[in-house]
Amino acid sequence: MYATHSDYFDDAFNTVHGGQRIATILMYFSDVEEGGETVFPAAKGNFRFVPWWNELSDCGKKGLSIKPKMGDALLFWSMKPDGTLDPSSLHGGCPVIKGDKWSCTKWMRVNEW
Repeated sequence: MYATHSDYFDDAFNTVHGGQRIATILMYFSDVEEGGETVFPAAKGNFRFVPWWNELSDCGKKGLSIKPKMGDALLFWSMKPDGTLDPSSLHGGCPVIKGDKWSCTKWMRVNEW
């Protein structure tokens, strides 16, 4: 489990050294039997109609949630096309209830780090 957070920065050090994070790619290296969803609580929409809704843990039913599946990758943007920060990119990880979760993150920045 990890607490909800944004991948963009609001401090001068990071924005000067490598620039703002534009987007995140989260790669899943394992299936999780239960739990472990990546959740976007600030996302807007009626997500109860997504095909995997019934497979989500209670934590995963708070906003848009992605169930980890080995070989899948999740891309999300931290900035809007006009360069402003996107608060709907707020995300977190639900606890793994059964199984193991292995993942890797790659951040794309405005400049080289």
